[in-house]
Amino acid sequence: MPHNANNAPDNALLDTALQMVDVWNRLSPEKQALLLKRFGTQENALAALVTTQLLNPAATKP
Repeated sequence: MPHNANNAPDNALLDTALQMVDVWNRLSPEKQALLLKRFGTQENALAALVTTQLLNPAATKP
């Protein structure tokens, strides 16, 4: 699909989601368990990570 202004928000969301999956995979098993306990499922935990990144991207950048 060609890149254009109409799919830029979709691309940003997809890029952010892929970054958060990478973050999830780098979390220790203990931190993953903590997030799973808080959010119930990996999907919910990832959604929380993505939402946090989209709402405040500067807070999660090194």
